Amino acid sequence: MSQTTDQTPLDVSPEDDAYVLDRKAIAAILYAVEVQDKQQLTDLMEPLHAADIADLLEQVNSFDRRRLIELYGREFDGEILSELDEGVREEVISALAPAVLAEAVRDLESDDVVDLVEDLDEPQQEAILEHLEDADRVAVEQALSYPEESAGRLMQRETAMAPEHWNVGECIDYLRSSETLPEQFYHVILVDPRMRPVGNVTLGRIMGSRREVLLADIKEDVFQTIPVTQDEEDVAYAFNQYHLISAPVVDEDERLVGVITIDDAMVVLDEEHEEDILRLAGVGDESLTDTVSDTARQRFPWLAVNLLTAIVASLVIAQFEGTIQKYVALAVLMPIVASMGGNAGTQSLTVAVRAIATKDLTGANVWRVIRREALVGLANGLAFAVLMGGISVLWFGSVEIGYVIAVAMVINLVVAGLAGAIVPVVLEKAGVDPALASGTFVTTVTDVVGFFAFLGFASIMLT
Repeated sequence: MSQTTDQTPLDVSPEDDAYVLDRKAIAAILYAVEVQDKQQLTDLMEPLHAADIADLLEQVNSFDRRRLIELYGREFDGEILSELDEGVREEVISALAPAVLAEAVRDLESDDVVDLVEDLDEPQQEAILEHLEDADRVAVEQALSYPEESAGRLMQRETAMAPEHWNVGECIDYLRSSETLPEQFYHVILVDPRMRPVGNVTLGRIMGSRREVLLADIKEDVFQTIPVTQDEEDVAYAFNQYHLISAPVVDEDERLVGVITIDDAMVVLDEEHEEDILRLAGVGDESLTDTVSDTARQRFPWLAVNLLTAIVASLVIAQFEGTIQKYVALAVLMPIVASMGGNAGTQSLTVAVRAIATKDLTGANVWRVIRREALVGLANGLAFAVLMGGISVLWFGSVEIGYVIAVAMVINLVVAGLAGAIVPVVLEKAGVDPALASGTFVTTVTDVVGFFAFLGFASIMLT
């Protein structure tokens, strides 16, 4: 197994390319693959962190990726698999020789193995599980029996625990003699005779206390247990909200079954943020490693929905066809009204969706937030009404057209603020992910209202 060190061939300049793999290093690695120089490849890959090797494998093409894996051989580290994007991971696993795959996964913690296999096809899952020791395989299979995206999938089964009546000396002696401790841990979990967690003691407090001090006397004030079936998004929220480092996971009888550490919780939090951003843009869970056909297929549904909403907006415009023909200036100004409403709605929507995700927007403050967004829309609407009204008068020499776009600007920005705040709240109450569907609804509302207000008021003022 390759060992990672602090010396990595990265460009760590303070510019935009900080922590990006050095292009010369990538070129040297690919040259070693091209000439089939295994020793040179090993020397170049050895200093790299597993995350950097994963980035390298994701950046090269499929042909070079397979040749690199085959030449690297038994040096392949299991942590590399954990860092890989899911789309590339399956390809890498299929390219690894069975013996190399077995060696790669053998030293991984149980939670890393679960993360590795849960999205694979059954044959690939079996290929990994069959190389685990019996106890590890049972632990992974039990974790896979829990619901997807639950604490049971996220936790690791290896725990550091001690009876609540022990003192520091007994705990230290146990930790030194145990052969089943996690590779990394931050707390010793105190349990009662029924294996129910009753507290956490940090390693710092243990090492800084005298041997006769009782563990119960130095346990942390903040203690949180996680139900094994709890959604991983709620787990990540608890870690962020209560500043947890690790937390024991309990079954329906409140007995200890595993532990979740902050690194796993922060991965979930990062994934949730990324998912919200992608869904707001209507691109689902795609990544840069997806094929053209997969990417096109994921984007098509939301583009089709957008086409339908655009047709609805066009039908509104069609109702004022006669007015537009008489006053060409209206056709020139319509995109401005739609663009301003869409951007204002997106601003309000983004704030609302993020607040819902972080549980900051609740029933207690929802009306205050909606009122604030409406007032913000009104303030901005008045400011841009004056600006665009003046520009329109100078541009087209018509005070009436200036009035028309000024009124439309105020109406559309107020409605945009309201829609951006209300739509995600309504969708969330209906059990629909607000990040997934809000954008389409808000855009439709701002387009329809904006065009109707602009052209409707123009019909009154100009005819």
